[in-house]
Amino acid sequence: MQIDPDRLNDQLRKRLAPVYLISGDEPLVIQECCDAIRQRASEAGYVERHVLNVDGAFDWESLRSSSQSLSLFAERRLLEVNMPNGKPGADGGRILAELAANPAADTLLMVITGKLDKQTRESGWAKSLDDAGVAVMIWPISVERLPEWIERRIRSKGLRVETGVTNLLAYHMEGNLLAAAQEVDKLALLYGDAEVRLADVEAMLADNTRFTVFGLADSCLAGDARSAVRVLESLRAEGVEPILVLWALVREARSMAQIAAQIADGRPEAGVLQAHRVWASRRPLVVKALRRLKARRWPAILVRAARIDRLVKGRAKGNAWQEIESLVLAFCGVRVLA
Repeated sequence: MQIDPDRLNDQLRKRLAPVYLISGDEPLVIQECCDAIRQRASEAGYVERHVLNVDGAFDWESLRSSSQSLSLFAERRLLEVNMPNGKPGADGGRILAELAANPAADTLLMVITGKLDKQTRESGWAKSLDDAGVAVMIWPISVERLPEWIERRIRSKGLRVETGVTNLLAYHMEGNLLAAAQEVDKLALLYGDAEVRLADVEAMLADNTRFTVFGLADSCLAGDARSAVRVLESLRAEGVEPILVLWALVREARSMAQIAAQIADGRPEAGVLQAHRVWASRRPLVVKALRRLKARRWPAILVRAARIDRLVKGRAKGNAWQEIESLVLAFCGVRVLA
């Protein structure tokens, strides 16, 4: 049976399956799914835990032996197989299929892998694990789904938050579920039953570092070239990698290019901003940038950023920080030489 990670706790409350396959490329979600299974297994008497890590030299017969050998204290046990690449090979696939077809009464098998491609998901061993128990497939959380994911986490902590807090966290933590989870945990510790205000979260995020890549992007949107260059120099002095700075700028420029193009096509500005999840507190910055730069300027900024990306990755010659500064100035509306 294949389920989403959101349904795992409900499944565990109903019954404990003999086999679990946990697969995906979101480390936090994988860890939490595994922890939930371990806790439920412990409550059901699976007090012994045996972990096998699969690498290039792994002996698959040791897995068979582990599944067949009696526990030292005759207890139920949890047998974990960590297989990051999701490629057991012919021998491993055969043994996993055998264990799934004939699960030991005193052993719960949990196989943990990285993201499985379609071909691997349809392989014999993967289908055998799925048929024998529960397969939890973990997909990356998209930008559109991240606010919903954060909202669920906020509710699970019993937090009350002011409108805009979820979107603010989603903006700052895009692509980093672990960081988002840590910020929600921090809010739970700091505020408990009290309502979390938007201003409090803004202050907390600003305290994480004096100048952030997000602050740089905001200065660029505002067209404040002096402030943007100052923030850029601070980031450089703090040892921030240029690829991270470039990522933040490209993310903002790509969004602006899409927004500007849709407005230029005649779509209502308010509707476009809402569709792109530009919340109220950031709309003045975005609108200011739209007024400052015409729609055709944004693709040019992205082309410049692509050249810098090649430079940062060593595929072209030049000074990365100087080129990023030129990109920042162009973002602010200052004309610079190509």
